[in-house]
Amino acid sequence: MDWLISLAKFLVNEVLSQPAYLIGIITAVGLIALRKTAGQIAGGAIKATLGLLLVSAGAGLVTASLDPLGTMIQGTTGAHGVIPTNEAIAGIAQEQFGARVAWLMIVGFLVSLLLARFTPLRYVFLTGHHMLFMATMLTIVMATAGQSALAVVLGGGVLLGILLVSMPAFAHPWTKKITGNDSVAIGHFGTAGYIASGATGQLVGRIGKPSRSTEDMRLPEGLRFLRDSMVATALSMVIIYLVMSVLFLAKAGRDTAFAAFAGSGAAATGLGDYLMQSLMQGLQFGIAVAVILFGVRTILGELVPAFQGIAKRVVPGAKPALDAPILFPYAQNAVLIGFIFSFLGGLAGLAVLIWVLNPAFGLALVLPGLVPHFFTGGAAGVYGNATGGRRGAMAGSFLNGLLITFLPALLLKVLGTFGEANTTFGDADFGWFGALLGNIAKLDGAAGLIGMLALGAVVLGAAWFLQVRVVDTGWSPGPATAPAGSATSTTDGTGDTDGTAATRTYPKIAPPAGAPTPPPPPQQRERIK
Repeated sequence: MDWLISLAKFLVNEVLSQPAYLIGIITAVGLIALRKTAGQIAGGAIKATLGLLLVSAGAGLVTASLDPLGTMIQGTTGAHGVIPTNEAIAGIAQEQFGARVAWLMIVGFLVSLLLARFTPLRYVFLTGHHMLFMATMLTIVMATAGQSALAVVLGGGVLLGILLVSMPAFAHPWTKKITGNDSVAIGHFGTAGYIASGATGQLVGRIGKPSRSTEDMRLPEGLRFLRDSMVATALSMVIIYLVMSVLFLAKAGRDTAFAAFAGSGAAATGLGDYLMQSLMQGLQFGIAVAVILFGVRTILGELVPAFQGIAKRVVPGAKPALDAPILFPYAQNAVLIGFIFSFLGGLAGLAVLIWVLNPAFGLALVLPGLVPHFFTGGAAGVYGNATGGRRGAMAGSFLNGLLITFLPALLLKVLGTFGEANTTFGDADFGWFGALLGNIAKLDGAAGLIGMLALGAVVLGAAWFLQVRVVDTGWSPGPATAPAGSATSTTDGTGDTDGTAATRTYPKIAPPAGAPTPPPPPQQRERIK
C-alpha cells in the first residue's frame, strides 16, 4: 500500500497543487466533456498550461518594473502609490495562491451555472479573465484573513458564483437600453461604475435642455491609437514614470534619485541615463502586461469554449454575459469621451487622495492608468450617453473615474502584504465588494466565513429582487434625451425600446482585438435562418 500512498502524495503535492498543471487538467476535462478529439484535448491542455506559465513570467517583469516607481512615489509624496492593473496583481498572486485561485474559479463557475439554472438570474458569465481576476481577489482577501484553504475554495466559490449571476442582473436595465434587445448582458466587474454612469446620465439628461447623442459629434481620428491596450499601457506608464522621476529628482537630489534603479539593474550614471532608464521601465511595464495578457488569452482561448459548451447543456436559453467592449459598437464617440472624462475623474480623485484622504486616513495614492480608464470609462460613456446624451456620457464617466480611484484605495487596506505590491485591482466591483468582504473577514474563524457568506446572500437577494420586479417587468431607465430624429442606435437596426429615437443610425467601430461581438438583431437573425 505504500506505493498507493506515495502516488496520492505525488498527485496532490506535485500535480494538483501546481496551478499550471491544474489549469491544463481542468481544460482537458472540459474538452473531453465536449467530445473533442484526442489531439484537440492534448493541444488545448498544453496551451492552457503554457498560458499560466506566461502569466507567472509576466508577473516577475511587472514586479521588477514597478519597484523603482514605488520608491519614487514614496520619496516624493511620503505615501504609498499604486497603479491599478488587474493583470499585474493577478499575476503576482499566482505564485502564492495559484492552486486555490484555480479551484475557486472552477467551483464558482459551477455554482453560477446552478444559480442560473434554478433562479430567475439566467445569466452565464463568459468573460473568463474577469472570472479569474475576481477569483484571485477573493482568494487574497480570504486567505489574508486567515481562512483555511478549504474555506477559501468552497466559500469563495459560492461568493464568486453569486457575483457571476448577480452583477449582470444589476446592470441589465441599462444594458437593454443600449442594445435595444434582451439577447446579451454585460459580464464585466466594472458594473458599479456603469450603473452609476447610467443613473447620472438620466439625472443630467433631465436638467436643462435635452442633450444630443455623442454620435452627433466628430472626434479626431488621432485618438484611436489609444484603443490598443499595449500602446495605452506603455504610454501611460512612460508618462507616469517620467513625471515621477523628475519630481523625485527635484526633491531627493541626484544621488538618491540615481540610486532608485540600483535594485532592478544599475544606478543611473547621469541625468540623461536617469531619464532614459525611467522611460525604459515604463516600456518594460507595457511588455510585462502584454505577456500576462497573452498568457491569460491563451488560457481562456481553451478554457472558455469548454465552459461555454458545458453551460449550454446545463442552462439552455440563458443570456450570455460578455466583456465590456461588447457595447463599444453602439456609440463609438461615447467610448472616447468616456475614456477622456474617466481619466479626468481619476486625476481629480488623485488630487483628493493627496490633499485630503491620504493625510486624514492614510489611503494609498492611486495613479490613473490608461487601460482601466479606457475600458471601464469607455463603457461608462456608452451607458451615460444612452440615458443622458453627451452630457450624460461626460458626467457619468467622470464619476466612474472617481470610483476606480477611491475604491482601489479602500481595497488595499484589506489585501494584507499584497497591499504593498505597487499595483492592485482596478475596476469598481473589485473595490466595493473586496473592501466590504475584507472588513467582514476580520471577524475570527467561522464568524468571518459566515459573515462573508451573509454578504453574498444579500447581493444575491438584491439581484433576485431586481430581476423579478424590474428587469422582467420591462422597466427602462427612461427615454433618451436626444431630440426626436437622432438615436443612440447603430446600423444593426436596434434602437430605443420606447421608439422615440430609431430613425437615424451611426457607423460602428470594431471592438479591441479579442473582444466579443454583439449578436445580430432579430431582423438579421431571421434572414440568417
